[in-house]
Amino acid sequence: MVPAHVAIIMDGNGRWATSRYLPRVTGHAKGVEAVRGVVEACIQRGIAYLTLFAFSSENWRRPPEEVSVLMRLFSSVLEREVSKMHANGIRIKIVGELTRFDPKLQQQIAEAEAKTAHNTRLTLTICANYGGRWDVLQAMNRMLAARPGHSDYTEQDLAPYLAMAHAPEPDLFIRTGGEQRISNFLLWQLAYTELYFTEAYWPDFGAAALDEAIASFQNRERRFGRTSAQLLEVRKAS
Repeated sequence: MVPAHVAIIMDGNGRWATSRYLPRVTGHAKGVEAVRGVVEACIQRGIAYLTLFAFSSENWRRPPEEVSVLMRLFSSVLEREVSKMHANGIRIKIVGELTRFDPKLQQQIAEAEAKTAHNTRLTLTICANYGGRWDVLQAMNRMLAARPGHSDYTEQDLAPYLAMAHAPEPDLFIRTGGEQRISNFLLWQLAYTELYFTEAYWPDFGAAALDEAIASFQNRERRFGRTSAQLLEVRKAS
């Protein structure tokens, strides 16, 4: 079975460039090319949701010149790619604390989401200035504001206020670049997601590497707290 939702931390752009004696910004530009290839591969394989961690709330700590380049690259990608994605039936969602971005970028984000809102071929979510802890806190605050005076809240009460409420929880999480942690990404949503780590830097991650991750996913038994025997009975009943 192909995962319905794949979430990826695209790590290793800077190290890819450094290993080739190139400026780090070259690695980020090359990473954009990798995004195009993975989006196309997801469509070909029938994956309905792809979520990419593009810029974390912690990434503001990077050198100011690198952050500035990333912001310009983000704006440039939106300017160049949105019409192409729309033509290919891709819905774009950009989630995170977006008010920190400059007004022009915020406007580009709003226009990209509005233009592609009714597309159904693939939902591409870009997490920008996003953090998992921020997500849970903002969802809690919004829930409390919408339902003052209530008590005994449930997971189902909180779910509509999470930044990723438009998508099912990821089936497969991939992190490139060799690190083996989730780095404050989708903390709530990854509770039962299958985790896959690869040494490949993001610019080198393409369709073949995606297939390897999917193959690993397909060889796992997802029990969600049940036993293997219980799963077998469920399969027999269905």
